[in-house]
Amino acid sequence: MNETEYRSDAAGGHEAGYYEAMTQKAVACHLCPHECRIWEGKTGRCRSRRNRDGYLWSEAYGRVCACQVDPIEKKPLFHFYPGTDCFSLAAAGCNLSCLHCQNWAVSQAEPADVESRFLLPDDVAGWASRCACPVVAYTYTEPLTYLEYTRDCARACRERGLKNVLVTAGYVNEKPLDDLLPYIDAANVDLKSFSDDIYRSVSHAHLAPVLRTLQQMRAAGVWVEITNLLIPGVNDDEEMIRNMCVWLVEQGFADNPLHFSRFFPQYRMQDRPPTPVVTLQNARKVAQECGLKYVYLGNVDFPGSGDTVCPQCGALLVRRIGYQVDTEGFDGRCFRCGERISGRFTDL
Repeated sequence: MNETEYRSDAAGGHEAGYYEAMTQKAVACHLCPHECRIWEGKTGRCRSRRNRDGYLWSEAYGRVCACQVDPIEKKPLFHFYPGTDCFSLAAAGCNLSCLHCQNWAVSQAEPADVESRFLLPDDVAGWASRCACPVVAYTYTEPLTYLEYTRDCARACRERGLKNVLVTAGYVNEKPLDDLLPYIDAANVDLKSFSDDIYRSVSHAHLAPVLRTLQQMRAAGVWVEITNLLIPGVNDDEEMIRNMCVWLVEQGFADNPLHFSRFFPQYRMQDRPPTPVVTLQNARKVAQECGLKYVYLGNVDFPGSGDTVCPQCGALLVRRIGYQVDTEGFDGRCFRCGERISGRFTDL
């Protein structure tokens, strides 16, 4: 559908894009690789896009189920204005069905079944400005499932001089992402595994579209950081980790942060133990051996796991203890050797 032809209603609905009408009032959604065929009255796999009388509606549009001020490190984004607060928001829905989802109560629900408030895009930009947040983050669920709302909010925020960041699993088709990226400054992409079999069994998705999203974001000039949650016995194989890191280096991500995150039992994966810290430490060693310059460990509490150090001389540049961040004296270059540190640091 053409953007100028969109319909909306006061209840928090908005006609979706990226679909076509089919026979018997069915519609074909082309937002993501699932390519859902949706019958009248039903939703796609994301639970947030519904066929209403032959039109596809984004029922998440404007229905914000979470909004709060977070440190940018929570996303996690470590090389994007470290120490900055961001205005975080989410609507219900996700097009993956991860067995270990930590936000399942909202990501695996329909928008109408989740307590929410109605915020227009201009409202979001206004709230972010009033909260003195220079960055707005679309996070907690999957902002690409309600891409029309994410795009409109990002555009309104951009008009006020605010930055926009995505926290996403990256499972989206090329054309919708192309339409969104001009308004996006940074993203943390959750690369769940480097195995298509694991993607299918754990998240009910595929690996290749996520890799394409990473390449597409990089080509568009979006600052990208990557998170890999290591689940014991699922995706913590050293060879798989090495293959992932080699691919990232080959695709030009050697200067982009990689966050290995510790798993804790969640949702439908209660039978797995927390990730041993030594597994995370070994993964970081493998990543560094492959040529990745900035490798962080998340969901752990020990010295140095989140510090930014110069890859050239080893000087400590940004110290992190939890969400407490010390950036004193850091301007994007190493104070000792002058090495330029990749990221966005000084033009906020």
